[in-house]
Amino acid sequence: MSELRSLYPEIEPYASGHLDVGDGHVIYWERAGTPGAKPAVFLHGGPGGTISPSHRRLFDPKLYDVTLFDQRGCGRSTPHAGLGANTTWHLVADMEKLREMAGAEKWLVFGGSWGSTLALAYAQKHPEHVSELVLRGIYMLTKAELDWYYQFGVSEMFPDKWERFVAPIPPEERHEMMQAYYRRLTGDDKAVRIAAAKTWSLWEGETITLLPEPATSGRFGVDDFADAFARLETHYFVNAGWLEEGQLLRDAHKLNGIPGVIAHGRYDMPCPAKNAWALHKAWPESEFFLVEGAGHAYSEPGILDRLIYATDKFAGKN
Repeated sequence: MSELRSLYPEIEPYASGHLDVGDGHVIYWERAGTPGAKPAVFLHGGPGGTISPSHRRLFDPKLYDVTLFDQRGCGRSTPHAGLGANTTWHLVADMEKLREMAGAEKWLVFGGSWGSTLALAYAQKHPEHVSELVLRGIYMLTKAELDWYYQFGVSEMFPDKWERFVAPIPPEERHEMMQAYYRRLTGDDKAVRIAAAKTWSLWEGETITLLPEPATSGRFGVDDFADAFARLETHYFVNAGWLEEGQLLRDAHKLNGIPGVIAHGRYDMPCPAKNAWALHKAWPESEFFLVEGAGHAYSEPGILDRLIYATDKFAGKN
């Protein structure tokens, strides 16, 4: 790896709009690149994140026709931070509506962190519509992963930030941090809700990179972003993503025949590397990169290099 790959030059969407997916939800979507080129879909993280202009730049715009969208309750989708009819399987169904709208029989599915969870759920349900998978920061949404990040584990790596995270929660509730935050994030007191949302979100924003990156972590403290991010994360996490325990690894055999790339930071705090390794072993068609000197964020140089390598590879450039 003599020279790290970097993002493609900034491009504007060539089309965008809103799609009524039912249940009172309208999702924002955009398409970028070259109409009719290799179809792909980008899945943002969270749950509760949003797409950004940088996400378009993970794909060579001459070779890809990429669909990006804000998932239910996120970004420019409405209702903002809405929890009703908002589950993993609703999002999988939304992806199928978008695929049909894009006119793609198969498309490359790209997802990182929670986006990798959703990508795996989609690919295992609709393998016939997936040409390739590009996954970063593998997250299986198991109890062990949730406990590691929100109960005991990462707390030992970031004791200063953990102290701030637990501060709003009384000691008698700290044995169930996700549930304690969820109660505050779904309560009627708006001031309590926003304060809890910002504290919840900053815990993640400040622990996802190997070294501090204020530009990355800063947006997690913005009221509107934090509100959707924290409410949707806790909504999904207290419900285990509406997945059976260990389901995504158990059903990895359904990916047979789908080529893919997995990029995972050695020092990824939210998503322990053991799960990425286990997925790779269960999915022989995957090419695996355990990136040294990297945490969780896609923007870290070593991870970004492997992601651009992957999209270039599947466009026939490597």
